[in-house]
Amino acid sequence: MRTRVLRLPRRPWTAAVAAVALVVSVLVAMPASGAAAAACRVDYSVDAWAGGYTARVRITNLGPAVSDWRLTWTYTGDQQVTSAWNATVAQTGASVVADDAGWNGAVSTGGTAEFGLQGTWRSTGPEPDDFALNGTSCGDDGGTPPATPTTSPTTPPTTPPTTTPPPSAECGDAVICSGFEDQAGPAPSGDWRFTAPDCQGTGTAAVDSAVSHGGGRSLRVDGRAGYCNHAFVAHTADLSSVGPVMYVRMWVRHTTALPTSHVTFVSMPDSAQGGRALRVGGQNGALQWNRESDDATLPAQSPAGVALSRPLPTDGWQCLRFAIDTSAAGLDTWLGDEQVPGLHADGVPTQDVDQQWLTRGTAPRPTALRLGWESYATGDDTVWFDDVAVGSAPIGC
Repeated sequence: MRTRVLRLPRRPWTAAVAAVALVVSVLVAMPASGAAAAACRVDYSVDAWAGGYTARVRITNLGPAVSDWRLTWTYTGDQQVTSAWNATVAQTGASVVADDAGWNGAVSTGGTAEFGLQGTWRSTGPEPDDFALNGTSCGDDGGTPPATPTTSPTTPPTTPPTTTPPPSAECGDAVICSGFEDQAGPAPSGDWRFTAPDCQGTGTAAVDSAVSHGGGRSLRVDGRAGYCNHAFVAHTADLSSVGPVMYVRMWVRHTTALPTSHVTFVSMPDSAQGGRALRVGGQNGALQWNRESDDATLPAQSPAGVALSRPLPTDGWQCLRFAIDTSAAGLDTWLGDEQVPGLHADGVPTQDVDQQWLTRGTAPRPTALRLGWESYATGDDTVWFDDVAVGSAPIGC
């Protein structure tokens, strides 16, 4: 017996695709090692953009415990797997074989095994076909392709943008909605105040009327290397009641590539950490989340983890968005319309991604927003911020 649940993609697979979310749930028979056949569920979720994609695959064992597993499928488009984590994945032609990584081969009754992969596509990328687990076919075909929306949604969605049409770039009822156009002089004023949370050195912040994303002003921070050169501008809004999912959107421009050492450019006091900060910045040249209280990072700072993040491009405005689930330990991050796979925490520990992050079960509860620069070793940078918004509904680019 086979059932399938499809969520409509945000956009169809075409060369103009910016991102797609597709989930296929299949009930299959999976024979246990040395035991009778056992039922299981396979969830295949893909996030795609023009020319590339990442896929997350979860096996839920609904029968007797197994000690190892192999998942096979056939791509009916021109997808090509380029890398994988938590499984050994090989592709020959259109056929793909994924074997457990050893440490995750044993799956108890009701337990799950999860792995991910990254790949490319050129002209088409429909759902995979011929799923089979441990040699048992899930069916003769991959089913009909997901339907394409017939109209373009105009109402901002109420769920995260990875599974819905793109949210509006308008602020709506956002608690913070600022393009810094109300700033009259060079020093931040009104709802924005300069602050140095730990110690102040030579870092500076100013309103810039020469560089902006929209309008005629932006916030410029000249960040300096060294622990005591913190320079931030904080908004006066109390974010304690924003949620249950807090959505943040900002446009960022900077001049120097993220360094190997740890830096922060977004800092949010977090009541779940006793006021210590939930931080967005970089390490090993890629974007990362950092939790001040225990220095946990998302993704893990392993080569595989860092490879799942993205650098922050220089010398151009970048739309950075994230969603913070204040009722669970969930986080999502987008650079433009692309969800960054290494900056995704969903409550299910994934090695090299959120395994370390989820060791603390307390959900974050940010109370304020600070924009600036904080370096813990090397790393001067000049950073501009513009069109900043924080609210309880998704805010697009």
